[in-house]
Amino acid sequence: MADTLRITIDELRRRMEAGEDFTVIDVRNPQAWAESDVMLPEAIRLPLEKLEENLPKIPKEKPIVTYCT
Repeated sequence: MADTLRITIDELRRRMEAGEDFTVIDVRNPQAWAESDVMLPEAIRLPLEKLEENLPKIPKEKPIVTYCT
């Protein structure tokens, strides 16, 4: 399996509607958050530059999906 697996937002939506559960991490920077009207329900908002230091806080009992632009 590849180190990085990419799925489209449509694929994520389809899988969520089918009942799959994910931990979603929104790694957009604060400016992108402020300028966007896209807010993913229950997403953990965490800028990419702070991801590594916060890895211990991220739930690992289900697949993790990161959202970026």
